[in-house]
Amino acid sequence: MKNFDSLIFDLDGTLWDTGVACAVAWNNVLKKRQILFRQINPDDIRQVAGKPHEVCIRETFIGLPEPQLLILINNTMEEDNAMIAKLGGQIYEGVVETIKLLSENVPLFIVSNCQTGYIENFLKLSGLATCFKDFECWGNTGKPKSKNLASVIARNKLKKPIYIGDTEGDQIAARSCGIPFYFAKYGFGKVTDFDESFSSFQELKSLLGFKDILS
Repeated sequence: MKNFDSLIFDLDGTLWDTGVACAVAWNNVLKKRQILFRQINPDDIRQVAGKPHEVCIRETFIGLPEPQLLILINNTMEEDNAMIAKLGGQIYEGVVETIKLLSENVPLFIVSNCQTGYIENFLKLSGLATCFKDFECWGNTGKPKSKNLASVIARNKLKKPIYIGDTEGDQIAARSCGIPFYFAKYGFGKVTDFDESFSSFQELKSLLGFKDILS
């Protein structure tokens, strides 16, 4: 096993993809609040995934006046959670099985830029709630990912964690905390500065040194 004492995961683009459900949610809000804008599709969601929810809305709905942006910021957070609870998300191949096995050997955590309730949705829908020791998100604290990552590391007294994600924001957060960053190449972002990269959870398992321990 490599020299680490814990694994911290990003969520969107690393563990799952909720682009379809969130697109439905955002279009629902546009319709309910009678805000004129083009139809939102799953790729619109994926292009901004990994950023704080407010930033996602502002970067997607460019040109709308501030009052409408504020409506979208507030309403889409609730509608996202409702639609994901109803429609679910695409959990990437191998995630459930590998997370369950990893959790038996090393403490696992989640740090995401999502809204409050989003990680809880993932834990419930995936059946992985007992596999993670702690989690934090932008919705709970209003703080950037680097600060939330640092908080999880500090309050759980982690000495040698690895952060695993798929975007440049994940890489920046890891570097700000002085910890290794493992890049999920199948995710939503493009990253050039990483310690290791992987194309599947099977490959991640090998990178982490569990190939001969876990079937």
